[in-house]
Formats: sequence, structure tokens, C-alpha cells
Amino acid sequence: MPVRVARSRGFSLLEVLMVVALIAVASVLAVGVLGGGIERLQLRSSAKELAANLRFTRAHALATGAPQRFVIDPVAHTWQGPAGRQGSVPDTLDIVFTGAREVQPRTDQGAIVFFDDGASTGGRVQLRSGDVAWNVDVAWLTGEVRLHRGERRR
Repeated sequence: MPVRVARSRGFSLLEVLMVVALIAVASVLAVGVLGGGIERLQLRSSAKELAANLRFTRAHALATGAPQRFVIDPVAHTWQGPAGRQGSVPDTLDIVFTGAREVQPRTDQGAIVFFDDGASTGGRVQLRSGDVAWNVDVAWLTGEVRLHRGERRR
């Protein structure tokens, strides 16, 4: 009876090179698709952070019974809120502030004041990148903070 020798089967060099080439092509396509996506994620994330801190400022005014101020500096890309909260907006994003001139600390800064009853001076912070913009709107009567996609102002 003849003895059979088991041969281990593996991948040929050609098969391995084909898989590596397919991975490389998929990677190049993914980078092309996601390249603009990362900036848009950064834009939306920054807008959400601003909205959350504006809501905190309103809640802090209600809790303390004293007016609270949220200040944004579009030139320095920074913001300050109550209770030592502060942060920054990535330099790659444009910031446009619209609000009551009477409460602005300086001409190059914007401010929204929340009162102890929840009302505010109102305003809008628009963050934009390319043709995409997100608006953080604060209603003056209720102090409600809304985040929504907006049109880029020219």
C-alpha cells in the first residue's frame, strides 16, 4: 500500500499581491471620500460644544438667580462662560457672531447674557467651513438654544 504524504496548501505570491493591491485601492478611495468628511465632523462637533456651553450658561443663570455672560472672540477663536468654563474653536473654522451690541465687552467680541428668568439678549454664532455652516441660535425671549444647519453668509 503506497504512503500518501499530506501537502500543506498555502497562498501563492500572486494571490497575496492581489489582496495587498485591493487593500491599497480601497484605502485610497476611503481617504478621498473621508477627506472632506473630517472637516465637517469637526465643524459639527464644535457647534455642538458651543450649544452645550450656551445651555450651561442659561442653566447657571437660572440656578444662581444672577445674570450670566457667554463671551465669544471670533478673532482669537476662543469662548468663555460662567464657572470658569472656557474653550476654543479650531482655527480652520470661520466664526460669525450676531448679537446685541450693548452687551459686547469689546468691538471684536460677541456676548450673550442670560438672565435669572431664563431669557437672554439673544444672538447667533455661525461656524462655517467651505460651503457648510452650522448656526447656534439663542432666542431672546426664552433663552432657548437651537443648533441647526445654516446657509453660509457671504
